[in-house]
Amino acid sequence: MSQMKKSNEMKWFVFLGVALLLISAGCASNKSMVGSDAAGLPQISNFADDIKDITLPTELAWDRKNSMVIKTESFRGGIFTYKGRVEVMSLKDYMVASMQDNKWRLVGETASKDIMLAFVKPNKTCMMVISEGVLGKTELKLYVAIDKTAGANASASSNSFSQ
Repeated sequence: MSQMKKSNEMKWFVFLGVALLLISAGCASNKSMVGSDAAGLPQISNFADDIKDITLPTELAWDRKNSMVIKTESFRGGIFTYKGRVEVMSLKDYMVASMQDNKWRLVGETASKDIMLAFVKPNKTCMMVISEGVLGKTELKLYVAIDKTAGANASASSNSFSQ
């Protein structure tokens, strides 16, 4: 009889352990989903100092090996590669909405096997290519160019016109 009681206690212990594990896993995943709006998404500003207005879904991870940053006195930008398990069309819709929320203007779009989107701001250009990657991962490649002298040139040219 005590053998059966120990067996039942062990089953309850295992059941409670599994239940706690599932609950804690559920809470952990909820924490990452709490900030799923544009303000809570990771930005690529960690990789290129001036790019704080391009937000990405949390499912994408930066692929450092296939990325590069370019910094000069007058120019900043680079090629940023991200990969993750997201659907191509869902990612396209997300990126268009996110970029427009951050005041980027969509100026071009093409679609064939891959999707290419082009966005501009007064001194910034961002082209992105969304493609199906290997092993079910989608790839997002950003080509970003920031002209750091554009603001200085604009004020200098407006001064020359006012004279």
